[in-house]
Order: sequence, then structure tokens, then C-alpha cells
Amino acid sequence: MIIKFMCGVDMQAKLDSIEMHAYAKINLSLDVIGKRHDGYHDLRMIMQSVELHDAVTVKIIDDAKKGIKIECDKVHVPIDDTNTAFKAARLMIDAFGINKGISVCIQKNIPVAAGMAGGSSDAAAVIKAIDRMFQLGLSLEEMARIGKDIGADVPYCIYGGTMLAEGIGDILTPLPSFCDVPVVILKPKISVSTSWVYSNYDSSKVHERPDTEALINAIKKADVLSVASGMRNVLESVTAEKHKIINEAKRALIKNGACGSAMSGSGPSVFGLFSTYGAAYAAYKKLSCDKFKWDCFLTKTNDIGGI
Repeated sequence: MIIKFMCGVDMQAKLDSIEMHAYAKINLSLDVIGKRHDGYHDLRMIMQSVELHDAVTVKIIDDAKKGIKIECDKVHVPIDDTNTAFKAARLMIDAFGINKGISVCIQKNIPVAAGMAGGSSDAAAVIKAIDRMFQLGLSLEEMARIGKDIGADVPYCIYGGTMLAEGIGDILTPLPSFCDVPVVILKPKISVSTSWVYSNYDSSKVHERPDTEALINAIKKADVLSVASGMRNVLESVTAEKHKIINEAKRALIKNGACGSAMSGSGPSVFGLFSTYGAAYAAYKKLSCDKFKWDCFLTKTNDIGGI
């Protein structure tokens, strides 16, 4: 990867602090095309950002010796160098010779380890924030290349909106906007390892694959009913097989008025698309009562990366 390097330059920040919205994503479809020689899987999926977001505040620390400081309002989120926001700040400092410390405060609203790219979105927000604060003038493409070193979902989170994602998820093709569609998300009270899901994926156990081209055509027509009925995620063949609550959550969403439901990423989050906000709100009120089964979120699709 070729990026600018400005070692030793006394970079002056235009802004001392900036707050970014780090938006969650859902998968309107997810298909595994095959396994790569490097151990990863080739994917073909449609990714969609939603209004549910973390608030990420990035501040300059004048003393560079203080390094990178991460704070989060959720105690189960790591605040050391394993945090994706830390990795993003480290990459930007090293790549551009920034002689300042960076403080990142995360107000966590996106469920953790839920298949919604919460950590990747936080990292994307930090990259964007540092670019703006130090007036680096990076393009979205340049920021996406930097983000790829942190995780496969980070490039998508730089852009946001509606995207066809291929390769390991880093080859992105913009699709027509599919914004303002009401969404209810259920995050069961379980944790799922992404690596475990992919290592246990068996294509012979997949009975329904997404018709990606049909979904793209439905998105072009803003046909919510066709998109919702065509949503498929082949990783459900792994996650839902082990965790029965995945299908229970999907059924609950359909029973309460969703036009269609699917698992996001490797799970365990499940979402439903609704034709009206009123129907989505009624489902949210009803499903929020099952607090011991899942956390419930009411949101909508958007076409924004991070602001």
C-alpha cells in the first residue's frame, strides 16, 4: 500500500476536537463464493448502513509522549491496542508523522461482536477525524486503503450507504440509495465468533443463496417488499444451526410485521425491514419486552458514511 509519509513535520491541527458518527451496517445479502488460498473466503454481499451509531470523539493531545488514549462507556470494550480505534489512530500517526497524541472517547450504542461492524465503523470514524483535524486531504479511496489494514469491513465503513462488496468485502461498488427504510434489529444475548462461523461454513449445507442481481434491481426500484423477501445470508447455515434463537428472532420479526428478516454478517444480530415507520415502531415496542432474550433497536437505513 502506498500512502503519504510526512515524518518529522510539525503538523498543526485545524481542529482540537471532533465528534464523528460511526454507523452500524446490516447485510441485505451475504453469499460465500469460495475459499481463498490465504484462508479467507471470497464473498459477494450487499451492505447497508443504518442510523444506529456510536459517537466517537477524537481529541488532540499536545504531548506526543502521551500516545493514544482510548475511553469507552462500556466496560466490556477493550481500551488497549487491540481496540480498532486504537489501531486506526496508530496507523494514521505512523503514516503521516503526526507528532501529537490522540484521545478517542467512544459512546457505544452498536452491539459488540454482533455482525454489525461496530468496531470497524469506530476505526473508520477515527481515520476520517484525523484526516479532517490535520487537513491531510485524503480521498475516501485513500482512507479505505488505510482502513483495510485494520479489517475487511473498514473500507466499507469509510464509504457507508448501499454497496455491493466482493473479495473479502473490500472490493466495493456503489449501488443506488436505499435510505429511509425502517429497520428493527434484535441482538440475542449470545456471542458469536466470526472466525468460528467461517471455519465451520459448509457450502453443501446451504439450501438458499441470495439472488444478488435481483436484489440490486429491487434496490434500484426502491422496492422494499422485493428486497425484504429476497434477503438471504448463507452464514445462517452455521450460526442458526448452533443458536436456535436466530430463527426465533427472525420469526418474531415477521410475526410482528416485518416484510422480511435476515441475520447480519456472521451474527448473532437479526434485522427486519418494514414498509412504514408505524409498523416498525409497533414491532419495536412489542419485541423490546423480551429483554432476557435480546436487545432491540429501532432505526432506519441511510446513505451516509460518517459525519
